[in-house]
Parts: sequence; structure tokens; C-alpha cells
Amino acid sequence: MTILPAPRPAAGTLSTDRHDPRDDWPDEARALRALLAAIYSQDDPLPDIAGGWVARQRSANTRKAYARRFRAWESYARSCGVHPLQAGLPLADAYARHIETAPTQVRVKGGSRGQTASTGQPLSPSGRAQALSAAGSFYTYASRLGAVTADPFAAVARPDIDPDHSSTEGLTPDETAQLLATARDWGKRSYALVASLYLLGPRVDEVLALDVGQLGYDRGHRTLPLRRKGGRIQAVPVPPMALDALLAHLDGRTSGPLFTTGSGRRWSEPEVWKHLRMLARRAGLPQADNIKPHALRHGFITDALDQGVPLHEVQDAAGHRDPRTTQRYNRRRGRLDGHPAYKVAAAMAERLERGSQQGLHT
Repeated sequence: MTILPAPRPAAGTLSTDRHDPRDDWPDEARALRALLAAIYSQDDPLPDIAGGWVARQRSANTRKAYARRFRAWESYARSCGVHPLQAGLPLADAYARHIETAPTQVRVKGGSRGQTASTGQPLSPSGRAQALSAAGSFYTYASRLGAVTADPFAAVARPDIDPDHSSTEGLTPDETAQLLATARDWGKRSYALVASLYLLGPRVDEVLALDVGQLGYDRGHRTLPLRRKGGRIQAVPVPPMALDALLAHLDGRTSGPLFTTGSGRRWSEPEVWKHLRMLARRAGLPQADNIKPHALRHGFITDALDQGVPLHEVQDAAGHRDPRTTQRYNRRRGRLDGHPAYKVAAAMAERLERGSQQGLHT
């Protein structure tokens, strides 16, 4: 962003007041600009362009993801001795190959807040597609500002993605029940969290962004407004089981975040992930070390479909814009439960049992 000089004041009305529009940017945009400004010269347009690009994204989740993806691309370009605004298709192609094997940043266990290290698994195909899409979005914005003539990522091949695949490890209804029971026995906040993540079917950031005062009432229903992807607000009903858990957790509190730490600070996603895995281990779940909050959203959708709820109603409840996204859960569940491997294994086990019995009689 080019900051224009202040208008010349009329005679006798000299003023030093001047508002910097970057002060109106969301935190994610200002943080990215500050990081880049510490690397590039004062006259370099990249910090303002990148910050302005992140600032125009409607949801905080998207802004965080785009800023993270851009930092990775900018670092790679700089390591190759190329300014991001001068990058071409060959470098963009090389970056696409690089992220196929490059370790990702993960939080350091026991480290300082926000400390990360390059020790994570490489990006999945969908993660690589998102990284390339984010880079392309940046160059589309930069092109509109006249900072570049073309998007170097426009012609980069995107990874093939199976539309039916979900990397989330699903829970059976019995496993979900065991997790809920364990959370109930552990504490009111834990039970309210797990019940909300399962019975409302939200993404974890949608729940953690809620405040107590947003628990509303609409024509006989208690509701919570979830901010979906893209920034749209969707009011969802809070069923009695979840409402009872939330009210017991709040214990009369009428203000502040819906879920807080012991000190009253809003509960963060990393803290929730850690807490959920602790509960899963206590519940004896086989996927305890890898469970994600999304597993409960996955369970909500899968179990609703199993209960015969029409696909379009589950799609609306989950906040999906495309029914194919919702259907992914249904097809994946069917492929696992009705997979031919079960019948083949059962037939072979029976054959082995017969052979064993015949051997005993001879």
C-alpha cells in the first residue's frame, strides 16, 4: 500500500493528525507486514501488499492460513535469491515440487508459546493444493495493484485429490459415547466442550470464537451463531444434552468467552487439541494420540447420515456449500463398513478353522 501525503491544510489550520489505514487491518495482516518489514527495505512494497492481501480475507481462520502459507513461500523464494514479486513460473514449479517432501512447521512440545520447528510430516495433497492456491491468490491481488504482470502459479499443476478421501480418523458411536462419558467424569468444561463439538457439528475454531452472550433464543430453540467459512453466520440449535452441559459449565457466568482457561483467557486451539487427546487416552480410544477435534464433527455428520437424516439437511447443519463435501463422509463410512476385506477374511478364517479341525481328526 502506498501511503499518500497528507492534504495540505488551509492557512491557519495546521494539523499534525494523520491516520494510517494499516492500523485498521486485522491482527494477522499487521503481524505479517511487521515480519516482512523487518526483512525488506523501507521502500520495498512487499510488506504492504502482503499485509493488504491478508487483511481483505473475511474470516480470521483464512487470514491465519494465508499468512502461514505466504511465509513459507516467501522464505523459499528468498532462500533461492529471488524477490517474491519477481518470481516466475520456473520458481513456482520448483516450489510445488519442494513442498511435496519438505517437513512442515509444528509446535515444539514444552517450548515457548508459538515456538515451532520444521519436524512435521510434509503437506498432504490437499494441503499442497491449498498452499498453491494461497500463493495464486496473493499474485492475483498483487497484479490488481500493478506490482506484478502475471501470476507465476497460474500454470502450476495442482496435486490430484481424491474427492472421497478424508484424513480424519472417525469414531464409532460407542467410541464417541465413551469419550463423552470420560469428559463428563473429568469436569464440566470438558463435557461441555465435547458435547458441543459433537452435537452441534462445528469446526473447533467456530466454537472457541463464541462468547457467552451469544447463547440466544429463537422460537423455542436455544441457539449459538457459528461463523462459517467465508465469514457467514449460521445460527444452530443447541439440543438439550449440549445445553445442559453448557449451562452447568457456565455456572451462572453471563459474559466473556464461552470456553476459557482457568485464568479467564479464551481457550486456544492447541490447548483444546491437547486436552481432547488426554480425554481420549483416559477413554482408551485406539486413536487417542492422533485424535483431532474434527473427529467429533466427522462423527456428527456420519451418525446423522446413519440415522437416516436426508443429505441436504446434514449438509445445511454442517455448513457445507457443496453436498459432495458432506457425501464424502457417507461414502467413506460405507467403504469401510461394507468393505469386501471383511467377507474375504471371514471366509478364509472359516476355511482355516475347517482345515484345523480336519487335522485334529486324522
